[in-house]
Amino acid sequence: MGLLMPHPGRLPTPQFAWLEITGFCNLSCRHCYADSSPQGDHGTMTETDWLRVIDELASMAVRDVQFIGGEPTLHPSLPALIRHARSRRMRIEVFSNLTLISDAVWEALRLPDVRLAFSYYSDESQDHDDVTEARGSHSRTLANLEKAKSLGIPMRGSVIKVLEGQRGDESRRQLLDIGMRDVRTDRVRPFGRAAGGSPPRISKLCGQCGRNKMAISPEGDVWPWLFARWMAVGNVHHQSLRDIYNGAPMQGAREELTAAFPEKASKRTAIRVAFLIAIRRSIRARRSSPARQMQPARRPRAQIVSRIRSCRRNGQCDTAIRASQVRIADEPHGEVKHLLHGWDPGCSRVAWPRSPVPAPLEKT
Repeated sequence: MGLLMPHPGRLPTPQFAWLEITGFCNLSCRHCYADSSPQGDHGTMTETDWLRVIDELASMAVRDVQFIGGEPTLHPSLPALIRHARSRRMRIEVFSNLTLISDAVWEALRLPDVRLAFSYYSDESQDHDDVTEARGSHSRTLANLEKAKSLGIPMRGSVIKVLEGQRGDESRRQLLDIGMRDVRTDRVRPFGRAAGGSPPRISKLCGQCGRNKMAISPEGDVWPWLFARWMAVGNVHHQSLRDIYNGAPMQGAREELTAAFPEKASKRTAIRVAFLIAIRRSIRARRSSPARQMQPARRPRAQIVSRIRSCRRNGQCDTAIRASQVRIADEPHGEVKHLLHGWDPGCSRVAWPRSPVPAPLEKT
């Protein structure tokens, strides 16, 4: 079998989605890419719309989502959305400024596979408050950071350099001293207020847009990346997420980004080819291993099920199952396990032989 190469026109399976559930924020950070502020709102997406989006993401096998804004903790439906995403076995991150968190949100944040993420600007309150343009934001963020730690909520912090002379190293050290393990550093992206009125440029993106990721806005617009807000590829009010992700506009955005970042596209292809080669070698090694060759022969599950049913009708039960001496793929479960349930105890503890040739069925 030849090596499977990535199809140039096929979008990879989505794995992550940003859910920007609101444009409202109690702060007016000078570098906000979303231009959020106290004058923002929750957009046209209702709680029902977001629940539907989460269901669609789950049907597309998306495993990770991030609730973001604006300030997502100020959206009244956030606890319900978190619980719904958890019911779909998603891993969740809530990106917050950690200044205003209600008891209902704290309770939802304590669910398994839910973590907090936040931005931090300085260990000095004046510098931090200069960035957020809200006096007292630094003290509130630290207080809620300590509360999240006491509740055992996993956290991720990002120290973002916004001001000249900002105490980035000292800020990172402070978070580590508090007891955080995941502390990262980042830079300001020239979008939103950080662009200073300049139009967005595709060259300022990272080149990963549209690959395994997408973002949904408070108005229902879908973007290939959270910062690529001018590249809307559809709207969930009018189309399904699956159609949008696999549609021509998303494909066109992907091609545009590939053309803008050819070196990253080549690197991704090289990594994927190396990964596929490694998988192929691993499969060959397993097939040629002595242990593999000693395993008993497999039969199609349908054939095994048919044989078990026939033996059961004839009252052969345990004797017939042992005499068949074949190995059921994936071990007895599902329909096979159901057929074995309630039989003689020996039926569910079949001693499969090492011989690759199945023995004939004994007649009784």
